[in-house]
Formats: sequence, structure tokens, C-alpha cells
Amino acid sequence: MIKLIDPDHAFYRPLWRRLLIFLVCAGWAALEFYHDQPFFSIIALAIAAYVGSSLLLFYKPTDKAAGGEGSAPKDETPKADNDA
Repeated sequence: MIKLIDPDHAFYRPLWRRLLIFLVCAGWAALEFYHDQPFFSIIALAIAAYVGSSLLLFYKPTDKAAGGEGSAPKDETPKADNDA
């Protein structure tokens, strides 16, 4: 399945950011319901449900280093193949 939101990204680590994203989506859904727009309110509600489930309910923080994802750890050095 394709991830629309990558919860492992460092941007989503603080709780306040995840809550703010969810509240903006839920507020958008409430605004559409208030203005009697059922089609867009259902879409916004579905987005809020997806964001809430992926960033709040099923969020598991990882202990990735703050550096680059492809960098090797400091105690490991890349090994060269010297079969000759």
C-alpha cells in the first residue's frame, strides 16, 4: 500500500505538529458541514480520519539519527570487496 504520509519523517516527530495537522483537517470538515457542502465535507472528513489514524493512533516514533538516512553509523565503516 502506498503511504500518503510518512510518519517516520522527522517533521512529524513533535506531537504539536501532528495535532495541528489533524485539527486543521477536522476544522476544514466542520467548515464544509457548516456551509452545507456534503461532498467536500465527506472528503475533508476522510482526510482528517486518515491523518488522525496515521499520525495519532498508529504513530510509533523511531530512533533514527538526525543526520542523513543513507549515512553509515560512526562505528561502522564500509567494507571493500578484495577477493584477489
